[in-house]
Amino acid sequence: MARGPLPLPVSLDPDAPTPLHVQLREGLRAAILDRRLPRGARLPASRVMAADLGCARGTVVLALEQLIAEGYLTARSGSATRVAATLPDDALPRANASVQPTRTDIPSLSRRGARLVAAPDRRFMAGPGVPDAFALGRPALDAFPYEVWARLLQAEWRHGPTERPDPRGSPALRAAIAGYLAQARGVACEADDVIVTAGIRQSLRLLAELLLDPGEAALVEEPGFPGIAQALASAGLRPVPIPIGPGGLAVSGAGPLLEGARLAVVTPAHHYPLGHAMSLENRLDLLAWAEAVSGWIVEDDYDGAYRYAGRPLAPLRALDRGGRVIYVGSFSKLLLPALGLSYLVLPRGLVAPVNQALAEIGPAPPGIGQWALARFIEDGHLAGHLRRTRRLYALRQEVLVDATRRHAADVMNVAPMEGGMHLIARPGPAWPDALGDAEAVARLGRAGISAVALSAYHVGAPEPGLLLGYAAVPERAIEPAVQRLAETLRMAD
Repeated sequence: MARGPLPLPVSLDPDAPTPLHVQLREGLRAAILDRRLPRGARLPASRVMAADLGCARGTVVLALEQLIAEGYLTARSGSATRVAATLPDDALPRANASVQPTRTDIPSLSRRGARLVAAPDRRFMAGPGVPDAFALGRPALDAFPYEVWARLLQAEWRHGPTERPDPRGSPALRAAIAGYLAQARGVACEADDVIVTAGIRQSLRLLAELLLDPGEAALVEEPGFPGIAQALASAGLRPVPIPIGPGGLAVSGAGPLLEGARLAVVTPAHHYPLGHAMSLENRLDLLAWAEAVSGWIVEDDYDGAYRYAGRPLAPLRALDRGGRVIYVGSFSKLLLPALGLSYLVLPRGLVAPVNQALAEIGPAPPGIGQWALARFIEDGHLAGHLRRTRRLYALRQEVLVDATRRHAADVMNVAPMEGGMHLIARPGPAWPDALGDAEAVARLGRAGISAVALSAYHVGAPEPGLLLGYAAVPERAIEPAVQRLAETLRMAD
């Protein structure tokens, strides 16, 4: 007699901050690795599992698909899902306790490698009980429609690729992006103008190598995201920081800093990290500068969709009449960081040369998931998700501001912003005099709180402060996280 499915040694907590599909995936993986689910064991059908666990079937399907992709489970059409006979961990080489490396010194590094290793580590993870407080750049994973996404991914896997591999990205996805941008951001473009990339760094490398020669200058914002200057420098360009004012980057006051520059990378809708919107005067001046020097503007619209006072600001691209603005966007901050997909919207004159250069530059973005994302956009799920998260992020920002005023006003000052996914906490009257913001970040990291030092975004004289991301933090977790943050800073005195 065939053995029936084993009962699941897994339970789910709907009140936990971790998404249910992640709880199920990690619980099953742990049960497999410690042999509570032996190799070859048959799992219940997904509908049965969903009923037993009290969750949606899509939650179960998403967890199972991930474990199948990782090699922990096997599934064939018309057959039950089973624990794999050979686990991925079996392929790992076994450590030989009798043979240990004797060298413990640091290997020789290049000058570039030494600079990378010496850079301050800003990647502190949140501690237990305070999910993602206050990590930057993370969307609200608890608000993502996983069931919808799982269904679309399942359909993509079931039917297989229906398009030829294209280094520009899936034609369906590029058409969906063009339609979304025209409707939601006022960017007039066609599918042929859109290039799907594996992130802002790949996008900048492609543009830098195509448009400028090694040693040429590129304008960047000061303060600004360090990854932009690093990507330009790695492509052989010379980043030139331009100080930011309340109206954003102003080329009219940059004077000799502009000499020889033919590329500018800017965040006009919501400057990162200070949150300023570029004024109309500065936008027109920047466009005129690009025309005069036959230059290019890369507009990084990383979170322009999140504005809480009135409608989102129109992109700089909407004012461009000379074909000088290259619009850049990403789905990692809007949807899921794991997607790893960004896109370029090119001026018509750059479409042909970029297409020719793509074969020579960098790896193409992963093809799996692009069809599902196209359907996600076309069916209106992206627009609906943005409407929901816009309201949610406005609420979470309000809760964060209120919590800091009630529990941390002595050590930090936090003012609301009109948009974005983070706030800036500047030192308050009781902030310890000897405590720099980089040291404050290190202390908070040891206490289980994630933050980034504002000074890390400055090339010149640093401005102290902390960047606090709030989008991924449930409202109920914000107040205890602020209390822990304030207590940690006071203890530093």
